[in-house]
Amino acid sequence: MFLKSLLLSTLFISSTFAQEIVSPKDTIKEVVSNKLEDIEAIEKKRKELAKKEKARLAVLEKAKKAREEKAKAEMLALEKEKQEIEKANQKIEEEKRIKEEKKRQLLLKVNELKKRIVALDVKLKDNILLKRYSNYDAYRKISAELNELKKNIKEVKNKTEEQAYHLNNKVRIKENELELISEYKGSPIGGLINPPEIENYEEITNPFGIINALSYIKKLQNNKKQFTSVEERISELTNLLDEKLFLYLELYNLDTKPDYKDEITFLDKEKKDFNMVLEIVSTTEEVYTRKIEQVILETKSQISNQIEKIFNIALIIIVLFLITFLIKLALKKYFSQNENYYMTNKVINFIVVFFILMVILFSYIDNVSYLVTILGFASAGIAIALKDWFMSIFGWMVIVTSGSIHVGDRIKVNRGGVEAVGDVLDISLFKITIREDITYTSYTTNRRTGRIFFIPNNYVFSEMIANYTHSGLRTVWDGIDITITFDSNHKKAQHIAKEILKHYSKGYTDITRKQLSKMRSKYQLRATGVEPRVYTFVETHGIVISAWYLTNSYSALVLRSTMSPEILEAFMKEDDIHIAYPTQQININKTDEHYGPSRRPVPRDLEDEIIKR
Repeated sequence: MFLKSLLLSTLFISSTFAQEIVSPKDTIKEVVSNKLEDIEAIEKKRKELAKKEKARLAVLEKAKKAREEKAKAEMLALEKEKQEIEKANQKIEEEKRIKEEKKRQLLLKVNELKKRIVALDVKLKDNILLKRYSNYDAYRKISAELNELKKNIKEVKNKTEEQAYHLNNKVRIKENELELISEYKGSPIGGLINPPEIENYEEITNPFGIINALSYIKKLQNNKKQFTSVEERISELTNLLDEKLFLYLELYNLDTKPDYKDEITFLDKEKKDFNMVLEIVSTTEEVYTRKIEQVILETKSQISNQIEKIFNIALIIIVLFLITFLIKLALKKYFSQNENYYMTNKVINFIVVFFILMVILFSYIDNVSYLVTILGFASAGIAIALKDWFMSIFGWMVIVTSGSIHVGDRIKVNRGGVEAVGDVLDISLFKITIREDITYTSYTTNRRTGRIFFIPNNYVFSEMIANYTHSGLRTVWDGIDITITFDSNHKKAQHIAKEILKHYSKGYTDITRKQLSKMRSKYQLRATGVEPRVYTFVETHGIVISAWYLTNSYSALVLRSTMSPEILEAFMKEDDIHIAYPTQQININKTDEHYGPSRRPVPRDLEDEIIKR
């Protein structure tokens, strides 16, 4: 359109210019017609050119598109080829990775199996049954070698003396080795395959046999438990061997090494041997258990019989004691004098003990000579060794059975000039333990107290031991001595002292009276006076008023320190009673000689003073 407008404009300008030059109308029409034709021709030519250009451009565009499509196709082909190459590489890598993973998994599984085998080896390392099996295996190997040596000795001909000596020496060595491990000849576990022997137990004939029988039952039960444990250990071992064999089979499937095959062969043989042993032990264990149960039942039956026998003897003894008590109770009413009852009591006790000994002897001792033999050996042993030790034991038996000393009693012991007074803390098998208290002995002799003394029990046989509180008696006699002058009223002093003693010791007097009354059934008591006593003695420095009274065994000093000032104060209140104490008269002599007495005048005031004294 732009080109068409341009042509029309050119035509208009040309016509205007032609009008100026050519005047006639026809010429102008021809010119215009020619121009229009030219314009149409030009337009046509232009259209043709445009069409050609368009066709050319279309061809070019088509060629371009074809090139682009070709290039694109080539690019797609290259891309596809590249992808195929990458897929192939990936497939190769995947196959390689899978192969490596399989290899790694295989290695891990092999290592895991090896670890499990090592763990089993650790468990089996110190297994006594495997140790014994190694001896069994060694026995078979040595036996095979010995047979081979004997065969060689027979086959070798024309052998020299030295060769024969060496062969025979080897045979002797092998025979000695077999003798050392002979218990493994037919058993992979040696002597463990046989249960402990059941010893024959003698019949129970006395109470001491019950203890031995219980020990025998305990021993049988332990033997049974021990043999059962052998079966359990063999069963456990066979399970471990099965597990180890299974692991080696898996390991051999993964890695076919010859070593694994040899181990599998050895384990299979070892497992078969132990399975055979397990069957033998299981059968033996059943028979052994029944035998032990039978022996235990028989032994328990004997124990029951012996316990029944003991019960009967105890019942007899109880009846004897009951009859004795009733007899003593009846006799006590008919005897008026304690001395007769005391002797009768002793006779009855002796008869009861004699009957008890006879019952025991005839019940348990078939031959009385056994008793004499036992006593002889016992006496010899005591006389030969540990005299003090045995004497302390016998001393303890005497103390316990006689009841002479009890825990809590206050006793006094003299040994080598040493006196100890204290309370019994303990009576053991070898010694008596006492705690020293503040007593008159502490005041006059020791001047110290509170110590712990250990008195051997054998002192009851060799030393003097005084019991202040024996048989329930909790009081002792204590005395206070006060000296008065010769010109004092000693009868009055004696009366004053006795009244004070009665006042302060009345409670202890009543208690002692009751306690002595109880002791009459056990001891023959003659002098049983319990009232305070006052004695008068003439001594060098004056008249001694000796006042005696009953006081508490555990606190004698308390009452003594209470009454002493009371008596002293009462005496000092009286004008006709004077306390005496040691005095001394001084004589002054005068002499011209160096030696010998002489009389010289004494100052009057000094002489008067001496006379007053």
